[in-house]
Amino acid sequence: MRGAKNNVTRKFDTIGDTLLYFAKNVDSCYFELSRIPYDEEYKKKRYPFVDQHGNRYQTQSYRGGRQARENMKERYYLDENKGKPVSSIWTDIGYVQSTAHEDTGYATQKPEALLERIISASSKEGDLIADFFCGSGTTAAVAEKLGRKWIVTDLGKFAVHTTRKRMIGVQRELKKEVKPYRAFEILNLGKYERQHYIGVNPDLREEEKQKQLEEKERDFLDLILRAYRAEMIEGFRTFHGKKAGRLVAVGPVNLPVTRLFVEEVILECRQKHITRVDILAFEFEMGLFPNILDEARAKGIDIAPKYIPAEVFDKRAVEKNQVVFHDVSFIEVKPIIKSNSVAVELTDFSVFYSQDSIAAAEAALKDKGSKVVVEKGQIVKVSKDKDGIVSREVLTRHWTDWVDYWAVDFNFESKREIIRVQNAESGEWEEVWTGDYVFENAWQSFRTRKNRKLELTSVFHECLPGRRKVAVKVVDIFGNDTMKIIEMTV
Repeated sequence: MRGAKNNVTRKFDTIGDTLLYFAKNVDSCYFELSRIPYDEEYKKKRYPFVDQHGNRYQTQSYRGGRQARENMKERYYLDENKGKPVSSIWTDIGYVQSTAHEDTGYATQKPEALLERIISASSKEGDLIADFFCGSGTTAAVAEKLGRKWIVTDLGKFAVHTTRKRMIGVQRELKKEVKPYRAFEILNLGKYERQHYIGVNPDLREEEKQKQLEEKERDFLDLILRAYRAEMIEGFRTFHGKKAGRLVAVGPVNLPVTRLFVEEVILECRQKHITRVDILAFEFEMGLFPNILDEARAKGIDIAPKYIPAEVFDKRAVEKNQVVFHDVSFIEVKPIIKSNSVAVELTDFSVFYSQDSIAAAEAALKDKGSKVVVEKGQIVKVSKDKDGIVSREVLTRHWTDWVDYWAVDFNFESKREIIRVQNAESGEWEEVWTGDYVFENAWQSFRTRKNRKLELTSVFHECLPGRRKVAVKVVDIFGNDTMKIIEMTV
């Protein structure tokens, strides 16, 4: 592509890449040769004549002088729609510029023109396109605009969140242009990898079943503690590890951490004079926080609840210490009911992230250096000038600075999450309810690189009279989801 970086000094500059393509059956796969518009130089050279209507043409023969060619009767007109066939070297597509409308700020983002050429050449309208490392969502955006169906996945939360916002933007563009577009769902497939640690072989004897269950539980705890970089410990009822002077309790693999679980942790803390605790879990019971944390604090116990991210199942991320366990956040909302319509106002979003120490960052800084630190719910930029003078700049001045996106599902629990699983005995595929519900974005507000404005009150949504559950989801600037469910009567 055009726009190579010219700042390399120890090697030849890389201005090309390789596109690999393959098929199960090359003879039956779809392929349509891409073409690019003719440039002016090509038109003038190959079609030198212009008729009275301004249309370019060439004559039957190129032999003889210009006058001889003009006198030939048969004319061959330039087909503007056809264009020049694309070769294996593409020089007409440039990198995504920072000022471009499509720029998302994602490091590995590809230009839409590149994906448009690939998708158009290898699929027809209505075909299904898949991208299993979707990054900023370029494949999905282009596929939607070209009328293709699509499935995209990524392990990174930020990638999923960037793609979600981008696809909502695509929907809004298509709606404005009165073009068709489809709804889409976001499914958290990471939780299905937990199934490996649940259940045992039903054909085993009871004693062997118990042994297999204990082995799976230990493997699960070992996985989580390694990812958290904690040391495994024995001799406690509720604690499984320790890290930096804090004991670590790991919640169940397949259930949310409940009030009873936390109360058991508090009880053991009081019995054994433990004051600092981390609780790791995939999910926490709705409404559990912040009240129970205040109760623990009143007893002299500092409890930090943290989400176990899906990245714990990525072996490479664990080995490279790239797995981040984020602190739990809390949403406060106010429902507004008018007749048979409901709106939701986002009134607070409490974040207590800590990823570093400001004091430690200041001590490690070199002159003319800077570092961004997250400590106790504040993002602070720590800088040191050439004279060694340290300064701090708080980047999060208001709770809304943490919110990148929020959405409302006005009828939560109306759509069950169904997956297909294979029956171990019959081998048949069955549809099974996971026990969860699909969050449907009935309304959303989010920031973009070019528009930082965020609406804090949703539109009014007409509802049927009666009792209902409304879900509010907030995605913070790190791409972490937090959801709150409120019940109301319309």
